[in-house]
Amino acid sequence: EAETEPQKETITYERKKKHPGRKPLPDELPRKEIVIEPVGKTDDMIRIGEEVTEKLAQVPAQLFVLRYVRPQYVRKGQDGVTIAPMPEQALPKSIADASVLASILVGKYLDHLPLNRQRAIYTRHGIDIAESTIGNWVDQSARLLEVVYDALAHSVTRISGYLQGDESTIQVLDESKKGKSHRGFMWLYLDPKDKLVLFDYQRTRQHHHPRERLKDFRGIIQSDGYKAYDYFDNKEGIIHLHCMAHARRKFFDAQSNDPPLAAHFLTEVQKLYQIEADLKEQKADYDMRKLVRETEAGPILQRLGNWLKAEYPKALPKSPIGKAIEYSLKRWDNLSQYIHHGIAEMDNNLVENQVRPLALGRKNYLFAGSHRAAKNAAIFYSLIASAKLNGLNPYHYIYTLLRRLPTQPINRVHELLPYNFQPEELDTEPPAKISIS
Repeated sequence: EAETEPQKETITYERKKKHPGRKPLPDELPRKEIVIEPVGKTDDMIRIGEEVTEKLAQVPAQLFVLRYVRPQYVRKGQDGVTIAPMPEQALPKSIADASVLASILVGKYLDHLPLNRQRAIYTRHGIDIAESTIGNWVDQSARLLEVVYDALAHSVTRISGYLQGDESTIQVLDESKKGKSHRGFMWLYLDPKDKLVLFDYQRTRQHHHPRERLKDFRGIIQSDGYKAYDYFDNKEGIIHLHCMAHARRKFFDAQSNDPPLAAHFLTEVQKLYQIEADLKEQKADYDMRKLVRETEAGPILQRLGNWLKAEYPKALPKSPIGKAIEYSLKRWDNLSQYIHHGIAEMDNNLVENQVRPLALGRKNYLFAGSHRAAKNAAIFYSLIASAKLNGLNPYHYIYTLLRRLPTQPINRVHELLPYNFQPEELDTEPPAKISIS
C-alpha cells in the first residue's frame, strides 16, 4: 500500500514583546559634558533643541595622599604650644586611610581578590606595601569592626524571631602542623526579616556549636536535615522547620531509579511552589500568607504525607527512591508546618544563597592563614553580606564604619547595623585643600 502523504500546514504567528529599553545610567554619577557643534557657521541659525547620548566612562583607580597640616601657635609672653588634635583615625599608626582599608576588605571578601593580587595592583600605581603590612591592616580592621559584628550577632540570635541556618567548610592553615591545613566550618544564621546574616567560624561541625550560639534564641529555626539541628525539635520556645528544597532534591536525584514515583512528588511540590510564587507576586503580608497556605497548600501537604506513608513499605530501603521517601517521611511534620507561620519560608534557599560568596572565595584564596584569620573572615562576610541584603553599597558601608567607630559611643553601636544605617558622603575627587576649625 502506498503511504499517504502527510498534509503540511504552515502556521504563522506574530510575537509581540516590547523591549524595555536601555536602563538609564544612575543620576548620582558625575557628568562630563562634551558639546559637538555642526560643521560650519551656526550664527544665523536658531537652536531648537539638542540630542543627548550618554556613555559610561571611567578612569583608573586614583590614589592620593591626605596630608594633615596642623599649625603650631604660641601666645606672646606665655609658655606652651597650641595645636589642633589629629582627627580620630581607624588605624592611628598606619598610613592607610579608611578608604584604602575598605577597598582592601571589599576587594578580598566580596570581589575575592587575594591580598597578594591587591598588593600587585598597588605596586603598579607605584606604592610598594609589604604583604605582611596589608595583612596587619586587615587584622586590625577586624578588631575595630568586631564591636559591630557582636551587635549584629546579638540582633540575630536574641532579637530575631525567625532564623535560617546552614554551614559550609573553610580550609585553614594549621599552625601546629607546617604545610598542613585544617577543615573548619562557617556556621550561618540568616534573619530574613531584618536582612542580617551571621557567619560564625568554628573549628568543627560538632553539634554543640549551634546549641551554644542559639542558647538564648526563641522563635522559628529552619534548617536542612543535618542532625545537629535535631536538638531544637524539643527545645522550649523553639519551632523547628525543615527545608522543602532538600526534600525535593532527593526525589529529583531519584528520577532515574523510579520515574513515576519521583515525578508524582515533584509535581505536587511544584504546586506548593506555585502558591508561594503567587503570594510573592501579590506582595502578600504574613497574615495573608498564612491564610492562603493553610487553605490551598494544606490539603496538598496532607495528601502528599499520606502518599509517602503508603509508598514507604513498598520501596527498597537502600534504593534512591527509598532513601528519598524515608528522608521526607521522617521530617514531614517539620517540612509542612511552614504553612502555619506567615513569616517563614518554604525552604532554606535564602541562607544557602549566602554561602556562595564563601565558596567563590575558597576558589580564589584557597584557605585562611590561621584560625584567627578565619574568625576575621566571619566578621567581614557578616557585615558585607548584611549590607548587600539591606540594599547598601558594601564599600560605602565598610568605609563609613571605619570612619565612625573610633568616636562612636559603645551604647549606640546598634545604630551602625545595616537596617539603621545612614552612609556618609564620599569624595569623588581628591581635595586640593581642606580647612578644618
